[in-house]
Amino acid sequence: MLVQDITGTFARATDFASQALRAQAARQQQVILQFSDYNREQQLKLTQLCHQLDGVVQATPDQLTVLLSQAAGRLLTKQWSQVFHNHATVQLQLTQIMKQYEIYWQAGTHRFNLTKRPMIYGIMNITPDSFYDGGRYETMDDVLTHVGEMLQAGADVIEVNGQTTRPGFKEVTPEVELDRTLPYIRAIKKRFPEAVLAIDTYKYPVMKAVVTEGVSIINDVNAFTDDPRKLALMADSRVGLLTMHSSRDQEYADLTGSMRHFFEHNLAELTSAGIDLERIALDQGIGYSKVAHGEQDYVMMRNIDEFNYLQRPMMVAISRKGYLGLLLGLKKEDRLAMTLVTETAMMLKGGRILRVHDVAETKQLVTLLNRIETGYWLAAPQ
Repeated sequence: MLVQDITGTFARATDFASQALRAQAARQQQVILQFSDYNREQQLKLTQLCHQLDGVVQATPDQLTVLLSQAAGRLLTKQWSQVFHNHATVQLQLTQIMKQYEIYWQAGTHRFNLTKRPMIYGIMNITPDSFYDGGRYETMDDVLTHVGEMLQAGADVIEVNGQTTRPGFKEVTPEVELDRTLPYIRAIKKRFPEAVLAIDTYKYPVMKAVVTEGVSIINDVNAFTDDPRKLALMADSRVGLLTMHSSRDQEYADLTGSMRHFFEHNLAELTSAGIDLERIALDQGIGYSKVAHGEQDYVMMRNIDEFNYLQRPMMVAISRKGYLGLLLGLKKEDRLAMTLVTETAMMLKGGRILRVHDVAETKQLVTLLNRIETGYWLAAPQ
């Protein structure tokens, strides 16, 4: 028996049905496999297995084509040898096919497989004016205690922030930002040496300083391209880049199309500078529209799957944001439940990095949704 991945062939076709199927497969993270060189008994077993995986199947005596979710494709690969005992070559082919759909994020010495499970990215604001928890953690003990709680609850990354970029924010100097962050970065690394640290900053002097401190991820709301020194610094480092789209200074006639253009152009700029694609993750920039917490935010919450074709992890950064106040009248301390609802909607469409204030509840969300998404019933073949 043989198997091949024919998903990419639909990109080259010009008829509407093929183009629609290609777009659907990219958005919904599906794969189209084609099996051949089998006998009647094998065809029946394979058809049953694909139906159990909720695949769309078309079978003839010579060829079987199936549309599967990528999660189902990985499960098919895992279960293959239990159904087809003498076809190890096909299992190897399936393994190689599914590997090309895996999404990794290289951040410093850490390589996260975001295909298996989304990342929980904990926010540690050390600023007096952050929109949600500004001024809440004022002492070193407060910060370290909270970091310990987030790590214990399941945070994969701790992001230290010394400059808010909320709507209408007041800029601070690089010196002030470093005074706010460096002592805590050093203290966290000393207390929790295994912790993966990130920083949210758009200033080159801050980036340069924290790279030498062993920070693994830099989150830049300016997408690293506003200062050529940033590109050189990033190319010479090993940090992971979180590059953000922002539309605070412009409106779009075609929001989704313009965002596609931005990310494609930004990725091309970063990789042309010598930055490996696997080091780059994306952020749509929810809350960074020209009209704060306006209609564009909801488009971005809905259209996150439009960027799955880029095969880079997309951040979900909506924790307790102001849209929940404007739309639902919720105070910031009452926004957790609706934050989790929004995160669920975006994770199910492909969001792989959940940037959150509430780690324990997000961990429960990720655990439950992952279990549901891999919930296939594979009965023994008849």
